[in-house]
Amino acid sequence: MPLKKEIVWRVGVIYIFMLAFAFLIIGKIFYLQIVEGGKWKDQAQSLTLKDITIESNRGDILASDGRLLASSVPYYEIRMDTRSTGMDNATFNSNIDSLANNLSALFRDKSAAAYKSELVKARKKGERFHLIKRRVNFNQLKKLKTFPILRLGQYKGGFIALQTNMRIQPHVSLAQRTIGYTTKGEGGNVVGIEGAFDNELKGVEGVRLMQRLNGNVWMPVHDGNEVEPKDGMDVVTTIDVNIQDVAESALRRQLVRHEADHGTAVLMEVSTGKIKAIVNLERNSRGQYKESYNYAIGESRAPGSTFKLASMIALLEDGFVDLGDTVNTGNGVIQYYDKKIRDTKRGGHGVLNVQEIFEVSSNVGISKLVTDYYTGKEEKFINRLYGMNLNNRLGIKIKGEGEPEIKYPGDKLWSGVTLPQMSIGYEVRLTPLQTLTFYNAIANNGKMVKPQFVEGLMYHGNWVKTFDTEVLKQSICSRSTLRKVKIMLKGVVERGTARNLKNNNYKIAGKTGTAQIANEVSGYTDKSKISYQASFAGYFPADNPKYSCIVVVNTPSLKDYYGSLVAGPVFREISDKVYATNFEIHEGLAKANDDEEIEAKIPYTKNSYKDELKYVLVDLGIGVNDDDAVSDWVITTKLDSCVKLGNRQITQNLMPNVKGMGVKDAVYILENMNLSIELHGRGTILKQSISPGTRIKKGDLVVLEMSFN
Repeated sequence: MPLKKEIVWRVGVIYIFMLAFAFLIIGKIFYLQIVEGGKWKDQAQSLTLKDITIESNRGDILASDGRLLASSVPYYEIRMDTRSTGMDNATFNSNIDSLANNLSALFRDKSAAAYKSELVKARKKGERFHLIKRRVNFNQLKKLKTFPILRLGQYKGGFIALQTNMRIQPHVSLAQRTIGYTTKGEGGNVVGIEGAFDNELKGVEGVRLMQRLNGNVWMPVHDGNEVEPKDGMDVVTTIDVNIQDVAESALRRQLVRHEADHGTAVLMEVSTGKIKAIVNLERNSRGQYKESYNYAIGESRAPGSTFKLASMIALLEDGFVDLGDTVNTGNGVIQYYDKKIRDTKRGGHGVLNVQEIFEVSSNVGISKLVTDYYTGKEEKFINRLYGMNLNNRLGIKIKGEGEPEIKYPGDKLWSGVTLPQMSIGYEVRLTPLQTLTFYNAIANNGKMVKPQFVEGLMYHGNWVKTFDTEVLKQSICSRSTLRKVKIMLKGVVERGTARNLKNNNYKIAGKTGTAQIANEVSGYTDKSKISYQASFAGYFPADNPKYSCIVVVNTPSLKDYYGSLVAGPVFREISDKVYATNFEIHEGLAKANDDEEIEAKIPYTKNSYKDELKYVLVDLGIGVNDDDAVSDWVITTKLDSCVKLGNRQITQNLMPNVKGMGVKDAVYILENMNLSIELHGRGTILKQSISPGTRIKKGDLVVLEMSFN
């Protein structure tokens, strides 16, 4: 073949091949654009645009008086669209120095030059979502909105603020486990009130369209189709912060004193079941006591002697005994098969009547009565316990309630010693809250009400829903039995095992409990490994009950482990606080006739700050004569009809007279004068080491001696 033809043939083949390839590409483009165009456009959009969920503002959890127990604090992530369509070069260049200076002054993390360099580089790169600062608080956000460039908003100033919320508890450990916390696992929020009312607290989430930019960052697209989130509702609890604080402090001191493993204390309003305080403290590896588990709700254990109340009710209801019937408890030891039951008193109590058996908490006496009358009729005894609702959970909304255990004859673990053991609070299981609910029913004239942790729901300050008291059982026993057990419960404090709780101001009724806790391996056989649980459950004032309370201390030191010595003092401290701060509880005021005038006794008052003192006295309806008082700080004089206020001048560089003042006021004055202070005792200040009117200088030490050591 001639060379020319060969070249033409080869060129033709290449040409035809290239032409076919071109047609193939054109065909593919046509197919992608026309046939599958919609599919690929949708996929491309899905990769660059997406709807994201906007978190709603979670509602607050409040104490009964409105104080915050848990709240969401907003924090913001601040970004800048350095290529915002409304931002021109003149605006950016003329204001960048001022913006950098303001950012440096506000956050104090970089120099103004560093901020300027960073923002200039971001604009050159065309960054649409440049990060300026994370975790910015609301006050900082308000200042940022006034800064040059940023104050022009998103379109002209490129300002972008993304909100995130952080949950905090202002009172830190106060009722921490009962308040609960939020979790994000598969199980959702299940802890405490946060978990029980999660749906109400979390509100309704919103939706926002976001666009992906270079660097895989996402920026909001305001297309007018956003769905705004709806705030969650506030949950108003029944908790009284002041009583809660007292209960926690009292329990913590007792746990530390007795080197206990953990403890709980709960205060309930008798008629409503409202929980006014609930404390759960456990010792951690560093020896500190923290709220890590809700023992009041979740720990189901043998209650010990507090359960003897149920045994007595059964005996009285069935007509087997009366308060004056006598029982010979012998030398304080009785044997049932291979089990010996003992009284705590060495040598025993001898002959006791039924009331005395309960008051001194005789294990022998109670077990003899129950076995004598219910042997062969065990079902009758258990049915009585079931009739008091002791075998059922309370059904509270907070998750994790322990399962009560009351065996029934014929159960796998029922034995010959089960009946006498159950009679004194063993081989049964109850949580502290279940035990308290039972005692509260006695105080409430037999009506058992469900413990209530939440009063209602509010939305933006308005009540949405309130929760009424829920009755679990109208009556757990007859009126006759109720009257008799109330006599016995008062007798425990008046003459029995809790005599240390007796006081002259008001009467307490209740029952001590001291239960052995079996070792997981050796059970009760190895005495060296047995620990104890001390408890006291009761109510006050005994003659007109307003509050019921239970205190349980687990594994105190072996030196003192009885309920009266370990749990009783915590109960007394809580009840004293409630009695002192609740005027309705005082019999004198409650019994006054409507038309009877009660003459207000003029109280002793400490020298104090005039405005605060006057506010308190006026609020209490006590007369005040301040005609001659022109100074901020005043001295007080008690007159027949009022408190007279006199001047107390404070002069700079001269030692003031702080005698007759309380510590808070005195320390405030002296610290503002730059003095060092040493305090001895408590109460009202009686002596000061530097005489009034003496010239003083910064750092001088003044020793203050108070009225009580």
